[in-house]
Amino acid sequence: RDVTEVLPLLSVKTLPGAPTGVVGLINYRGLAVPALDLAILALGRPAARRVSTRILVVNYPHPDGRERLLGVIVERATEMIAKEPGDFRPIGITSPSARYLGPVAQDPRGMIQRVDVGALLTDELRAALYPDGADVSPAVAVAS
Repeated sequence: RDVTEVLPLLSVKTLPGAPTGVVGLINYRGLAVPALDLAILALGRPAARRVSTRILVVNYPHPDGRERLLGVIVERATEMIAKEPGDFRPIGITSPSARYLGPVAQDPRGMIQRVDVGALLTDELRAALYPDGADVSPAVAVAS
């Protein structure tokens, strides 16, 4: 329900000096949308450049009460499937550095781990990507 659209791996405008995990901005329908790489956050390495690597445009629930768009680069995104919340079970292992990793569901194709979009950004990342008072508007554009 948090995913707005699944995009191929587009070109990303690099942001020099950005915090770890933030890879830059994508042009999403004329909007400059910040993008982060889930592999960098979870594994400490960039996502592999494969045909199955995608950008998920998600609705990030900002603490100010408004949802903001966020691009999340993920590996092996080959299809969209719907799962009920009750299909997911806790794994019994938690990590403060990966608090966004949620419970898992079993599927004939393998294990699926839910990612909590609201927990993806640390306070530092949120402040860098969405400074207080900043608004995302169609007037902001990124040259591809």
